[in-house]
Amino acid sequence: MEAENMEKIEETSPQPETPRGMAEKDINKTARAQLVGKIFVQIGLYLFLTVMAVIVLFPFYWMLISSVKSVAEYNALNPTLWPKQFVWSNYADVFSAEATGIDLGRMFLNTVIVGVVSTILSLIVTVLSAFALARLEFRGKNIVFGAMLATMMIPGELFTVTNYITVVNWLDWGNTFAALIVPFLVSVFYIYLLRQNFLQIPNELYLAAKVDGTSDLKYLWKVMIPLSAPTLISITILKMMGAWNSYIWPKLVVGDSHQLITVGLRELASMFSVGNNPNFPVQMAAVVLVTVPLLIVFICFRKYIMRGVSRSGTKG
Repeated sequence: MEAENMEKIEETSPQPETPRGMAEKDINKTARAQLVGKIFVQIGLYLFLTVMAVIVLFPFYWMLISSVKSVAEYNALNPTLWPKQFVWSNYADVFSAEATGIDLGRMFLNTVIVGVVSTILSLIVTVLSAFALARLEFRGKNIVFGAMLATMMIPGELFTVTNYITVVNWLDWGNTFAALIVPFLVSVFYIYLLRQNFLQIPNELYLAAKVDGTSDLKYLWKVMIPLSAPTLISITILKMMGAWNSYIWPKLVVGDSHQLITVGLRELASMFSVGNNPNFPVQMAAVVLVTVPLLIVFICFRKYIMRGVSRSGTKG
């Protein structure tokens, strides 16, 4: 009887944990701790991204709401984050400035002409130059490419005076579209991007095409350009954006008949003033007219820009 009681007591008493059970407990505890840590890291990451997004987007938000405010509300000591009254006439004032002698529609057309023509010609120069530096063999190729890269270290502002003397005094291109297009057809940065992309294409394809009797231009058109489409799209978008944002050079070399929209909108907005204070809402409306098209283009084609730049830097 006593033996049976002892067996029951041993069965009901807690058994010491085995090493395997302790290890499983430790693993579960570690897994829970890692899960909790991962959750906190994700929360912190999204919180940080949210804060940074607000910091980046707030200037654009302020630009938009300021463009529809009244002058009194904009100059108030206590700024408002939402307009008390929407003054849509600010945009009408921008376009109605044609009566003062500034043809905004003509300037917009000039910008489109310069952007499209300069982009097409720049693409032709970039593609041919990148193909020659990536696939053709000629003496001094690396020296030429190194010299081209060295020019990227020189600030563009240093070329302004020499370009002005060359274009206006020597070539007599003042107040012409040629002065806005020709000086910026060659971009070493774009050539570098496309060359790096061309180098990723296997050389065996080029050798096989040459064996079949394919010319260099046909190989470039049929093989290399389709394979490098993301980079070419990136270059096209960046070139168009550069032409659209150009301000200093058009201001220097052309007059009103060939002026671009950035210069025209700046002059137009400065015409509207109340007393001795400029009408900043009208200026903000002008900035919106210039900025929004670029934002739309970037939002729609950002993946091509990122893909083209990333693909161009993986092989040298």
